[in-house]
Amino acid sequence: MTDLETAKQIAQLVEAQGGRAYFVGGCVRDKLLGCPCKDIDIEIHGVPGEKLRELLGEVGTVLEHGRSFGVYGLAGRGLDISLPRDDNGCEAPNIGTFEAARRRDLSLNSIMENVLTGQLTDHFGGREDIERKLLRRVDDDTFASDPLRAFRTAQLAARYGFSVEEETLDLCRKIDVSQLAGERVMGEISKALLRSERPSVFFEELRKMEQLSCWMPELEALIGVPQNRYYHQEGDVWVHTMMVVDEAAKRRDTAHFPLGLMMSALCHDFGKAVATTEENGVVHSYGHETEGLPLVRSFLARLTSDKRLKRYVLNMTQLHMDPNKLAKSRSKLKRTNRMFDLSVEPFDLIQLSICDGLGKLPQNDSSEQFLMERYEKFCRIMERPFVSGKDLIEAGISPGEEMAQILEYAHKLRLAGLEKENVLRQSLAYARSVLKMKI
Repeated sequence: MTDLETAKQIAQLVEAQGGRAYFVGGCVRDKLLGCPCKDIDIEIHGVPGEKLRELLGEVGTVLEHGRSFGVYGLAGRGLDISLPRDDNGCEAPNIGTFEAARRRDLSLNSIMENVLTGQLTDHFGGREDIERKLLRRVDDDTFASDPLRAFRTAQLAARYGFSVEEETLDLCRKIDVSQLAGERVMGEISKALLRSERPSVFFEELRKMEQLSCWMPELEALIGVPQNRYYHQEGDVWVHTMMVVDEAAKRRDTAHFPLGLMMSALCHDFGKAVATTEENGVVHSYGHETEGLPLVRSFLARLTSDKRLKRYVLNMTQLHMDPNKLAKSRSKLKRTNRMFDLSVEPFDLIQLSICDGLGKLPQNDSSEQFLMERYEKFCRIMERPFVSGKDLIEAGISPGEEMAQILEYAHKLRLAGLEKENVLRQSLAYARSVLKMKI
């Protein structure tokens, strides 16, 4: 049974009890926009919570996502089933569709669709706003009840290419977002970065809302930071960063870690806010790739506990200058291999560097062929047999500090492109001559 079939089964049971089941929120919005929607939200009217739980038990195994919020699910189904709530947060199954829709954030999210008949209930002009490509708050008081709605509005503007009504922008400026949980803010950032053709719109809208300073001060600090006009004719570091983020969106589906790539594009030049200087009228940002690491670390700590994401973005930030530098100088294989070896995701590092070159004026995309050829060679080298601790033990070397030194030396030879037999021979010679070991 599909999710839609399950939804209709639930609606029939609810109707038999005198109630109504409505599709609400994103699934209705995306259907009208012609976009796919994975998650289906259903709001039940006219049936109290205990009775709803009983009815759901006839359909499948009931999951309580948060009983205090009146949200249920069914095992194996992508359904969120909820009850309307009143202003005090209490269950209000008889509140009516108008009052239930009034508590939604934006008009395009307030449209309700009867699960059984498909009839739309649109109390607040959501369909007209969809046609106008406009994001408009439903109600001033209910909109501000959840501060996350400022970020969600910006996120939807980026995802769908909609503009934000001026009154809604003004309301967003007045919202205090300081008490939000970082994970919730990160959720909206992730959606903007991964689901938008132009994620820059998300950040530009937050800038208009004056909502960058609380959660993204490191990003806001890039506004007005000058760049060397010879290399960057597009404007300040903020403009460059927005351009790089949009370029990264074009390549994120090929990345090994799409969210990591997008966050790295966002963070890669944080260091320019503290490393930029001007000498004889020329702007420089020497060492910004390392000066930015503490800023990136603080930024990520505020938003997420994901250790993989933190490690990835810090690593990419530190290395983001190297690919284009090595490509420009046509460096030897050993140097590019060392760079790739230091990277947590070499392929993604190349994508970031290319986006960094394309996200400016004049654009520079001359490094891609060189870097990809070197990356393919690196992959072939890393797939070949290599000297391990077991090989050294068989050669008569005991585990310990000296073995670690030999393995490090062997790894350098491997990165230089030598075959295993040659690496082992030279590593043993190194042990005898440099470490004075008797083998």
